[in-house]
Order: sequence, then C-alpha cells, then structure tokens
Amino acid sequence: MIFAWIGAALIGLSLGLLGSGGSILTVPVLVYLVGEPEKLAIAESLAIVGGISLVGALPYALGRQIDWRSVLWFGIPGVAGTYLGAALSVYLSGVVQLMLFAAVMLLAAVMMFRPAKAGAEGVPHHRSPLKIGLEGLAVGVLTGLVGVGGGFLIIPALVLLGGLPMSLAVGTSLLIIAVKSFAGFYKYVHVLQAQNLTMHWDLIVMFTAIGILGSFLGARLGKNLSNERLKRGFAGFLVVMGLYVLATNVPKVLHPPAAEAQLRH
Repeated sequence: MIFAWIGAALIGLSLGLLGSGGSILTVPVLVYLVGEPEKLAIAESLAIVGGISLVGALPYALGRQIDWRSVLWFGIPGVAGTYLGAALSVYLSGVVQLMLFAAVMLLAAVMMFRPAKAGAEGVPHHRSPLKIGLEGLAVGVLTGLVGVGGGFLIIPALVLLGGLPMSLAVGTSLLIIAVKSFAGFYKYVHVLQAQNLTMHWDLIVMFTAIGILGSFLGARLGKNLSNERLKRGFAGFLVVMGLYVLATNVPKVLHPPAAEAQLRH
C-alpha cells in the first residue's frame, strides 16, 4: 500500500507544480496501485480531485484572484455536463471508460507539449459566454465519464475564450474543477449503489489529505523550477501511462471472453 500513498503524494505534488494535470494521475493510481475496480476508481477520483482543488482554490479566493462571472459561465454548464457524464457511465463498461481515460491522457500530453503562445496572456478581447458555456458542458461530460478535473482544458478556455489573465485563470479553474467533481461524485454515489458497489471513504479521505499536503509542497518547489520543462516531462510521462492503459485494456475489449477467463483463474 506504500506505493499507493506515494502515488497520492505525486497527485498533489504535480497539481502544486503545474496548476493542472495532476488529477489525471488519480484514476491510474487507484486502479493499478490500490486495485480498485474501474468504475469505483473513477467515482472516488472525483471526490479526491474535488477536495484537493477546493482547498487549492481557497488562497485564490482570499486573494480575490477568482473571476466569479467565469465560474458561473463555465461552472454551471460544467456541473450539468458532469452530472450527465456520470449518468451516461452506466451504459459503458469500466474497460471502455479506462480506454476513454487513456485517450484523455494522450490529449493532455499534446496540450502540455504545445508551447505557450507569446503575448496571449492578459490580452483583452471580447468574452463569449456561449463558447465558454459550450466548452464547460463538453469538459463536464468528460469529467463525469472518466473522472478527470479537466484543468488542462479549462485554463486555456478561460484564457483564450474568457480573456482572463493566468493569475485569475488558475484559481477560477480550481474552483470550477471542485464544483464539477463534487456534482459528478454525487451522481456516482447513486449509480454505484444500484450496482452494489460501495465507496471506500477511508481511502478517499487519506488520498485527499496526502494530495493536499503534496500540492502545498509542489507549489513551494515550483517557485524554483522551470514550469515549461516540468510540463514537458509530465507530458512524456502521460504518453507512457496512456499507452500502458490502452495496451492493458484493448485486449479486454477485443477478446472479452478470454479476459473473463483470465480473471477467473
């Protein structure tokens, strides 16, 4: 179990270092290091990500570095989308959800490999509530289906579509992630009850606490490290993990009877 706690610390550490992307580690850690079933891991990850993000958003809220209008424009459709994604999860197997998750990991890696556009931050332009709302809905559905906060998508949307400087986008993103994650988790509680699956609350509390401590440490270390190099290194790690998740789950989709036979033995 020691590897699971190390994984929890890495989740928080990467969140503190990068501001986004760390939550994408939660599901693989729960599945491969803790041994949770796929659907249970996705549901529990929403509670863990929501708790870490909420605590992370508090300093920004106290420092008035949250754009509440963007929280409404992006957050309300995001909550609706997350709730919808969690409801749709009953029609997908856990294996298919993990394959979608692997695709999201690879997408996150691509987003992190791309260099930041010079001069993009802080350039005033017209905010489009409709575009922000539609992206909030889409990211919310993704959150509900695969259990990621989506910060790697939310922050660019707030900067490019919402016209926010990064100083406001990070705190705003954390609060949106927290609200969306808790909405999805609430729906999953009812979905999993119908499937006779029970949440492991001790695991959720422990992972959240370790993740919060890791995020504080990551934020302190991040002041002395190159953010661009960190992003590229983390992106490379996501590519490896995404390909590993695909490699372990594609055979289960292509040959389900064989996969079930292996599980019985």
